[in-house]
Amino acid sequence: MTDTVRKVLYAMLAAQRYPWEQGVAAQAAYENGWKDIWLPMAYDAIQRSLPDGRLAMAGTDVPVADAAAAGEVCFRAYEETGSTYFREGADRMLDYLLNRAPRTEKGLICHNTESFHAGFTSQQLWVDGMYMVPPFLAVMGEIDEAGRQLDGYRDALLDRDTHLFRHILDAGSGRFVREAHWATGNGWALMGITRVAAEAKKQKKKTLEDKLAGWLREQIPALIKYRAEDGRFHDILDDPFSFTDGTSALMFAYTVYRCIHEGWIDEAYRNAADQAFDSAEKRIDGMGILREVCGNPDFVRQGTSVEAQASYLLAFSQKAGGIP
Repeated sequence: MTDTVRKVLYAMLAAQRYPWEQGVAAQAAYENGWKDIWLPMAYDAIQRSLPDGRLAMAGTDVPVADAAAAGEVCFRAYEETGSTYFREGADRMLDYLLNRAPRTEKGLICHNTESFHAGFTSQQLWVDGMYMVPPFLAVMGEIDEAGRQLDGYRDALLDRDTHLFRHILDAGSGRFVREAHWATGNGWALMGITRVAAEAKKQKKKTLEDKLAGWLREQIPALIKYRAEDGRFHDILDDPFSFTDGTSALMFAYTVYRCIHEGWIDEAYRNAADQAFDSAEKRIDGMGILREVCGNPDFVRQGTSVEAQASYLLAFSQKAGGIP
């Protein structure tokens, strides 16, 4: 572990975390092989679960998709330890998603139990959900359902003209809550598709693997078209007047590195990933906090975030050679 990685890790662990932040932080520790970190993070995600099974739900009962972000590490903790505590926690989260979570008329899992936006229904699909839910479904043996969820989200949110994802659709009314091509949201989608594709490969689901790998071969060049000069992205990908964001650059780098490792894209894309990673890394301060990223708590301006810290660590894990 380099000194920079250590500082970024410590800064991530020092931050207060919402459900999705606990999940992506634990996933970053898992993919780097830091068992002494991700195991207790999985433990605490279960400790803070609701009776209905949703994980890491400190201080709120609104998130649906975000709660599943910690699901894989709970299952991996069961594999590592054999403890039924972890298996039961993962199973309760899975049962919630399959049998209790609110869904649209097309069967897509909604992002929240209520709307944060006046005038819209709670039947909302957020592009973030492509990362939060399908990878967990896949590792829990529900890979066909993971594929169906990704299909539905992609159909609902993909802008076919640009091959970029829009942010939030109110499926209940058919209107977009936020139609913007949000860079971090596109990063979430890339990482979610990549993780499900990797699990499909592991489970020898060749048809699904090939389909998702094909999506990635479309999405990666689409994002490259919108890179800023330093290799990062604007917060709204096609709005050069929006601020520059490092989180999406790191999510992009993670995806490219992993796709190269899996054999889905050409090695030639590595230069774009390296530039994105290196440019974001230059914005790490002396405390290990990534600067010039889409920031907490509202993610509409530059600031700092757990997902930025975790995305750096995820990208580092793949740049260094992949999951141990």
